[in-house]
Amino acid sequence: MTTNDIGYVTADGRQIGGVMMEMKNITLKFGGVVAIKDISFDIREGEIRAIIGPNGAGKSSMLNVISGFYNPQEGDVLFHGKKRPQMRPYKVAQQGIARTFQNIALFEGMSVLDNVMTGRLTHMKSSLISQAIWWGKAQAEEVANREKVEEIIDFLEIQSIRKTPVGRLPYGLKKRVELARALAAEPKLLLLDEPMAGMNVEEKEDMSRFILDVNDEFGTTIALIEHDMGVVMDLSDRVVVMDYGKKIGDGTPEEVRNNQEVIDAYLGVSHD
Repeated sequence: MTTNDIGYVTADGRQIGGVMMEMKNITLKFGGVVAIKDISFDIREGEIRAIIGPNGAGKSSMLNVISGFYNPQEGDVLFHGKKRPQMRPYKVAQQGIARTFQNIALFEGMSVLDNVMTGRLTHMKSSLISQAIWWGKAQAEEVANREKVEEIIDFLEIQSIRKTPVGRLPYGLKKRVELARALAAEPKLLLLDEPMAGMNVEEKEDMSRFILDVNDEFGTTIALIEHDMGVVMDLSDRVVVMDYGKKIGDGTPEEVRNNQEVIDAYLGVSHD
């Protein structure tokens, strides 16, 4: 596979577009601790991009840089070719970037439907007063947002639990609800932080199917962190590998699988 400014064609014939987001020489420090050291890579339109590495490699820190939770001390984040200034995470969300979290962050006492509706906040334009009286533009907006949420609930096959409080759900379904909430924002770029963590085999198969469907049917670009290498190799178009805050590999799953430095890092022999 050869990438260029236009994009590339995957092994299964999918056309991947040009660069959506570029991380250029990113360095992130917490006091004297360097979490990310001079890392560069890009994410292209329509692809599934995996970020992998051993525990403590800096993967979640990188995802937090992409989503605007962290601002790097060095380097630039470019979105659609333009340098992104420091901004609050809600501003990043308004640009079309949504995410899920390693530790599920849902409102346990609220229903599935209400949790997913919170993902529509960036699409709610009417004032608080008009929302309170639920009239005119606010009413039309509420109906449109509700219709979109119902589409996502159907898409992820969670109709039967739509009125159930999230706190009553098993772990695997909570993960699916969190995915639904992220999709409700209609993101151009979806960030998934360990979407398979804690799941059994059947739940992983379901989540993998939904991720592929989101990418295929919605055309959503996806960047994910995942420890299950079987999942990574099956789902991703390209993989960037981190270890101790540095990039040690970047390429197709096959290229990464055969990269000796990556093999050594996962076997632990590179740290002797």
